Amino acid sequence: MSKSIAFYERGSWYHRTKELQEDYKVKYGKKGGFKTQEEAEESYNKCNEQFIKDLTANHLMIDKEVMLADYLIYWFEYVFREEQDNRNYEIGVAYVIYNFIVPLLKQNDGRANIKLKLANTDYFNSILKELSKMTKSAGNKCREVLNNAMKDAYNNNYITNNPIENAEKYYREKPKIKILNEKELKKLLKNVQNSNWYLEILLGLFCGLRKGEIMGLRFSDFDLDNQIVRINRQLVNDASIADNPEATRVKVDKYELTEKPPKKNSYRTLKIPKVILKEVKRRKRKQEECKELYKEFIDYDYISFQEKTGLPHIPNSFNKYLYNTCPKLGISNISVHGLRHTFATILIEQGVPIIKISALLGHANPHTTFEIYCDVMEEKERILAFINNTFTVEEMGA
Repeated sequence: MSKSIAFYERGSWYHRTKELQEDYKVKYGKKGGFKTQEEAEESYNKCNEQFIKDLTANHLMIDKEVMLADYLIYWFEYVFREEQDNRNYEIGVAYVIYNFIVPLLKQNDGRANIKLKLANTDYFNSILKELSKMTKSAGNKCREVLNNAMKDAYNNNYITNNPIENAEKYYREKPKIKILNEKELKKLLKNVQNSNWYLEILLGLFCGLRKGEIMGLRFSDFDLDNQIVRINRQLVNDASIADNPEATRVKVDKYELTEKPPKKNSYRTLKIPKVILKEVKRRKRKQEECKELYKEFIDYDYISFQEKTGLPHIPNSFNKYLYNTCPKLGISNISVHGLRHTFATILIEQGVPIIKISALLGHANPHTTFEIYCDVMEEKERILAFINNTFTVEEMGA
């Protein structure tokens, strides 16, 4: 979802403005009085072109004048954000810069903050060592962000080499997976069969879909005759960051429910068990009933819809249901991703090759799958024989 350039306010169209001042700070404002959105967008493009020219001219001396902290803020606001369309990832990078790196550089009167051109590998090793003490994943994430920023600095000839390439690496902690045991899973399935979330639970458990992928499914994605479902999109709470580079902490401006295409490897076609086919047909009948009952109901074609409107449920509502239901049943709390982990565990324990499981889950490569589930592969006592007791092999679409 692209950012809005023009906006309507007080009877006319406006656009945001940015003016680069002599001290490298950016002055923000807005310009209005345009009769149409097109006029406002044309004016924005001209103003932005001038801003870029000024920015480029001022940064010709960047290797002599600009401090590392200032460069990182500049890089995030005017390089990274301009090219980034993944708002959730954008928020993560903003958090790393504004909540970890920049505060560390500016503490003790900025003693750790040096000129960009002087930042070498030894310097970054010392910085990353301090950052890694903040959280378990800080070292890994900060190194990733710094590497991207310094790579762009090198590509733009601000520095003569990327010092992060030879800096010490910090590996993220191996993810811990949480699944339900056989007894708990049987209990969950038995008690949610008549709930409004039974189909969604089955899709997580027996197709391994992510939360956003489940919520983004439409009835038209299912081919009931051939017993398949196509994963073409995900529904997410898309977040945008408030425009305020002066802030010392990142702030989310707003969240919007939006459809997004999945990552390249996440496009996939899956065989689905008969129990899911049955529930899809049942959900379709419910949709028809809702059309009859509620005048405001609109057929948006989502399989997971609000009864009175037809609008899709927000993704977080699925986890909320599980977190409310599991304790009432006396079983371990599990998230939608936990259902996905359980699906992978079943396949592993049935001897399905890692490379095939990776494709079914939509992982970028089999290494990701192995890293997450290697411990499960060694835990023979956790074999989930419930699958044969609850559903036949034919029903599983094996």
